Amino acid sequence: MRRFITDRDLALRWSVVAPISLALGFLFAFLHVPAAWILAAIATSGASALITGKELPMNRQLFNFARGFIGILAALPLLSTELFQLGRFVLPGIAVTIVTLMIGVSGGLLLTHKEPEISQETGVLSMLAGGASIMPLLAKDLGADYRYVALSQYLRLLTVSVSLPLITHLFPHSSTSTALPAAAQSQPWWALTIVIVIALVGHRVGKLLRLPAASILGPMVLLVVTGFFIPHEVSLAPPEPVRYFAFLSIGWICGGSLSLGALKAFASQLPSTILFVVVLIAGCALTAWPLMSVLHISYFEAYLATSPGALETVLALSSEGGAGSVVVTTQVIRLISVIALAGWILAFLQLLRRGKPKAS
Repeated sequence: MRRFITDRDLALRWSVVAPISLALGFLFAFLHVPAAWILAAIATSGASALITGKELPMNRQLFNFARGFIGILAALPLLSTELFQLGRFVLPGIAVTIVTLMIGVSGGLLLTHKEPEISQETGVLSMLAGGASIMPLLAKDLGADYRYVALSQYLRLLTVSVSLPLITHLFPHSSTSTALPAAAQSQPWWALTIVIVIALVGHRVGKLLRLPAASILGPMVLLVVTGFFIPHEVSLAPPEPVRYFAFLSIGWICGGSLSLGALKAFASQLPSTILFVVVLIAGCALTAWPLMSVLHISYFEAYLATSPGALETVLALSSEGGAGSVVVTTQVIRLISVIALAGWILAFLQLLRRGKPKAS
């Protein structure tokens, strides 16, 4: 009887949270709020958790399904990027990735040193640039505090998204787009079926292959491999409603586990977090100078290519400003590298921590 009451209470809360999340998501999207659907879900589920004093759990199978679509979305740019572009920009992209990782890891460790209650895993993942929607999922998989990681990542995303149009407006660039028009793509029923199957089994394949962050990298690997056998004119992109569901799921998981204690802890660490976010943005902006010289591109293009996140805003400004393929290619290389290396970086830090002699 008690379980029935609990299940009924949970169903009632979800019947309120889900439609309000949808309405708020559409409103945020209309207002061009960065990460609109994720933030809408965090706000709604977080309000439910804070008001009731109870977490709002999400069905595990449904959440794994949603994570599969996040992995698919992360891999899609690889399918639309020509191999010769990847080849030309791979070394500069790796260099940018190394600098970004060094800044992120250093910032995370400094944050951990300044705020001892933050674990190394949480500090590093909260400072890594690339895939704000993916980092909380990695944090959940890797044992970090995904609530703090989510709040820090979306603070960075909001800062970058707001500052990008203001800053890039100061740089000289073309007023017309030089991007080639994308070929029209269709999505027959069998292609959509493939996408759904990849989302369903991707995390299992990732675990079978012993990939770090298997729930993300598993679907990514499957989609890239599948893309080699699918005609270019066939789209493997999830439909818009599915994208909304995937983004909402991330927000529900993060917001549904919020508590007053977690918010107070984040608020007390906010000055340090903001400082490290600003340092990260400044560091990435500095890496744009050598990239500009090596590839003979404008600083506008180099700045967008090294921007620490806000990929949708970056690509929109890139198209509007007539930037070349260096922007999307460098961003994709960094995104994939950060996702792939995050698990190994944390494992290495844990190994170093275990190797240190204990204080007597």
